[in-house]
Amino acid sequence: MHNLLTDIAGVRVGHATDLALGSGVTAIVFDRPATASGSVLGGAPGGRDTALLDPAMTVSEVDAFVLSGGSAFGLDAAGGVQAGLRADGRGFAVGPARVPIVPQAIVMDLLNGGDKDWGLHSPYRDMGLEAYRNATAGAFQLGTVGGGTGATTATVKGGLGSASARTSKGFTVAAIVVVNALGAPTVGDGPHFWAAPFERDGEYGGLGLPHPLLEEHVALRIKGAGRIATTIGAVVTDATLTKAEAHRLSLLGHDGIARAILPAHLGLDGDTVFAAATGEKGRPEMADFLELCHLAASTMARAIGRGVHAADALAVDGAQASWRDRWGA
Repeated sequence: MHNLLTDIAGVRVGHATDLALGSGVTAIVFDRPATASGSVLGGAPGGRDTALLDPAMTVSEVDAFVLSGGSAFGLDAAGGVQAGLRADGRGFAVGPARVPIVPQAIVMDLLNGGDKDWGLHSPYRDMGLEAYRNATAGAFQLGTVGGGTGATTATVKGGLGSASARTSKGFTVAAIVVVNALGAPTVGDGPHFWAAPFERDGEYGGLGLPHPLLEEHVALRIKGAGRIATTIGAVVTDATLTKAEAHRLSLLGHDGIARAILPAHLGLDGDTVFAAATGEKGRPEMADFLELCHLAASTMARAIGRGVHAADALAVDGAQASWRDRWGA
């Protein structure tokens, strides 16, 4: 177990990172089509092919997910991942044609100081293909990388995080997330994480919560004017689930966001969570599915803590300080 999304057999993750641009792309690639759904609870989302994830829609499986920076420009990234899948003969069969199914969500990172003067066409399509080609089943980098490269929050630099857990019956559930929240992942003006109650093995500092929690700790802290945000991610399991059950798993992923970021799901967030089931293992009984849902929430919260804890500040003037810049390793 790497404590990463790739602890799910048949799942690969790849990044494309441009530190000068201050942005990037992360591709989540399934070796076989995975039953998938998703949900959007933020007020300002950006996505591609998200409507087909509704449990009422016909297509039930996806080939990949994409998490990208670039705001609406970043939506080109799914085209790059789709091109790579098509070249590899992947996709939903429509007669003799194959159409790779690649839902995507984006974050707003256009105001982080990176060089966004890319000319006529954005670089995100090429970055999407690069992320697809970089996808690996092993360990992958967290923090200022891929879709989390340009991420920020109300208090410290955001980033890409991931975590995994195993149920009592041996099902694995894992989360991946780009933390670019309008709200705060840390408590007040200190180093403690709102996700502290769910931490395992000191994975983001082992500091716990401040005691006692004071009114000042829960005061509103959000990004300044114009800093539109969004936290996006995915929860994946190796269990066999229906599309409706995958949808429920995505909603529990949002619970994890709400437990790790204060406040979450605001009108200028576009918080989106995908969910997928690879079916490598059998169908869970109801009690086991409820445990999967519980772990989806806590694992997403842990992924958020890990992503912020691992992030490095961008090397640009006025860059937001990272957690490690402020409080050390």
